[in-house]
Amino acid sequence: MRITKLGGLLCLGIYIVLLSFFLSSVFSVTASSENSKKKVYVVPVEDTIERGLHAFMVRSFKEAEENQADHIILDINTPGGAVHAASAIGDLMQNTKIPITAYVNPDATSAGAFIALNADAIVMHPTGTIGSATVIDLEGNAADAKAMAYWISKMTAAAEKNGRDPLYAEAMVDPDIEIEGLTTAGRPLDFRATQAMEYGYAEAIASNLGEVLEYLELSGAEVIHMELSAAEQLARFITHPIVVSILLSLASLGLVLELYSPGFGIPGIIGLISLILFFFGHMVAGLAGWESLILFVLGLVLIVLEIFILPGFGLFGILGVISLLTSLVMSSVSIAAGLKSIGIALVVTIIALIFLGKGLNKTGLWSKLVLEENVSTEEGKAAFEQKAQLVGQVGETLTILRPAGTARINGIRYDVV
Repeated sequence: MRITKLGGLLCLGIYIVLLSFFLSSVFSVTASSENSKKKVYVVPVEDTIERGLHAFMVRSFKEAEENQADHIILDINTPGGAVHAASAIGDLMQNTKIPITAYVNPDATSAGAFIALNADAIVMHPTGTIGSATVIDLEGNAADAKAMAYWISKMTAAAEKNGRDPLYAEAMVDPDIEIEGLTTAGRPLDFRATQAMEYGYAEAIASNLGEVLEYLELSGAEVIHMELSAAEQLARFITHPIVVSILLSLASLGLVLELYSPGFGIPGIIGLISLILFFFGHMVAGLAGWESLILFVLGLVLIVLEIFILPGFGLFGILGVISLLTSLVMSSVSIAAGLKSIGIALVVTIIALIFLGKGLNKTGLWSKLVLEENVSTEEGKAAFEQKAQLVGQVGETLTILRPAGTARINGIRYDVV
């Protein structure tokens, strides 16, 4: 009887050990399966390309690297944008060790084509296009030869990096290059999806993101979709060149009109809000640092000192204006872009002041900067006769006379010599 019980206990112990081993094996396989699940980050590249987009992509790439992502897919649909912003994004892509695929969904035009060419692989939407990368300015005119040559070198280098024929990249920029069967004189090269496949400017065609993942053999991967934060969305809007010019114009006009208004009213508030938005957007986009903001505040302080404490408009006022302009230029994409936006703002302000003309109130801070007092002949004669009666009277000097100053005669203050 004892032997039977002993045998039963032994069997139970063996069963428990085997069950524990089985369960631990199952859990370890599940854990290893979960740990080995690949991660794919999908980063949207949409609308106009500017430095706000670059800041968003820097954050996205950093998060992908920190989470050890296996792949990054750029979901591209853009008409293009600023060359400097696209160039910075290209540098960012080349400096990451994570493989990148550009999904042209459906259009990668101009600077968007450059971004796609910097990816390790390009997948086209069936209705997608890539190309038309001619450099133009804000007015829509073709850029000068120097800017064109620079952009051609960037485009061809990006194409060559992944073994693509650089001639097609050059033709996307230079409309004068003719390629039989592809381009005509005066029109830059644009590849449709099938053409991009045929000429080696795409590796696959996919109707949706799922098909892209299938092509990359990542169908079972964990997909993380990156999204712009509210601050990044605002920064992208604010750093657009046209919006920058509008903000600086509102700031300049608002603050100048405030000089003609008693107290501090709506024009000044609009001006300050415009400046706050300008610096906020450019700081989020990584264009402006605290040094720019400090320099701007210093400029305002110098101007306020000049207006309220010192007579006239002298050294402090000049230094204040220089500080303000320098801070705005430092916060801009480039010196040229900053000076251009400031120039537009000044022109808008001058034109507005000309139109407003005599309707402006002269009783505000302007009266502290400019002496506009005048009197009629009768008023001048009466004042002269009144002061003539002071001859021979005794007064008390209130300031040192060098030789002019202020004195009190019969309880009234007078300017005397």
